[in-house]
Amino acid sequence: MSTIVPFQALRPALQFASQVASRPYDVLNSHEAREEAADNPYSFLHITKSEIDMPLNVDTHSQEVYDKAKENLQGFIERGVLLEENKPCYYIYQLVMDGRSQTGLVCGSSVDDYEKGIIKKHELTRPDKENDRINHMKTIRAQTGNVFLAYRSVGAIDDLIEGWKRDHGATYEFTAEDGISHTVWVVDDSGTIEAITSLFSSEVPFTYIADGHHRAASAAKVRKALGQGASNASNYFLTTLFPSDQLHILDYNRLVHDLNGHSAEGFFNLLQKEFFVGKVEKAFSPGQLHEFGLYIDGSWYKLVAKEGTFSTDPIGILDVTILQKNILDKLLSIKDPRTDKRIDFVGGIRGLAELERRVDSGEMKAAFSLYPVSIQQLFDIADSGEIMPPKSTWFEPKLRDGLLTHLI
Repeated sequence: MSTIVPFQALRPALQFASQVASRPYDVLNSHEAREEAADNPYSFLHITKSEIDMPLNVDTHSQEVYDKAKENLQGFIERGVLLEENKPCYYIYQLVMDGRSQTGLVCGSSVDDYEKGIIKKHELTRPDKENDRINHMKTIRAQTGNVFLAYRSVGAIDDLIEGWKRDHGATYEFTAEDGISHTVWVVDDSGTIEAITSLFSSEVPFTYIADGHHRAASAAKVRKALGQGASNASNYFLTTLFPSDQLHILDYNRLVHDLNGHSAEGFFNLLQKEFFVGKVEKAFSPGQLHEFGLYIDGSWYKLVAKEGTFSTDPIGILDVTILQKNILDKLLSIKDPRTDKRIDFVGGIRGLAELERRVDSGEMKAAFSLYPVSIQQLFDIADSGEIMPPKSTWFEPKLRDGLLTHLI
């Protein structure tokens, strides 16, 4: 069963909340982060992507960047931008995007649960991304990035959380520049805290990492690295738990740098052995499983996987698997998409126009649009102990960094 704990969040003073809250560090590159925080000295990007306060040519993975993050975090605390809660609390975090609402519980989840498989994974991680978060956490002694966990919905938990929202005023409530609204309630009543802890312990046998595999893996390794000097807080990591019936997964699309020596005509001839291929007049977003869009040389094509290109097991039936096996690996020799520099990934929130832009610019040769993975598919794969191909799921809306930080 799931072990969660309340924690003493480091969080913004009320007047700074909307300015502090920033998009997650891993959805922005350094250039985008510099632009986003340029006129905002309170942006949490000064801590999560502290290279924005350093020369352009700085190595973003150098120790001086992590030291700058520590310096900036201390500065936020000293200036009263960030304050530490006076007692361990739970936090309720509601996001509303395009009229659709989802509400999660922000807490500390057990590193032991992660290592024992009670917190289930569905993706492998990349060592370079792990090391970045490990060095960031160790240097600033805080977890700034939230791990997004899902669990099978439990009515009693829903009722308790909705009751607190109904009966108590929100601490933070604002709409960000992208139109997504963020509302946070502080749960500071001891009886309610105990009830929440008990419900998760008795009613939630497993939780599932929806977004944040690298942050979770890094938190476990930081605890080990700190060894005897670790505080009890390092036995837990910052998570937000959402009931599965409130979640929405978007497509996670692919771009490739080249056709592995094939001409466009030769590539199409090979594609037709495994897929039905037809040209379409506009950007193609797949409407069902086993459909794919292909953008190349200024035109869109609809691909439909033929029988025999996929199996019915939880991994084999995934469209990301079909694409990886039959096109990326077989035709383009992209064997390991986690490490191959010839492939890139674009979350569905950026739209198909982003795929067109990057191909039309000459940066990439072709793009593939995919049908989203379902939450049930994610659960089935995690329960089976299998691993999805990397970058299979894109969840929206994203939690903002900086509203709730876990000190270790």
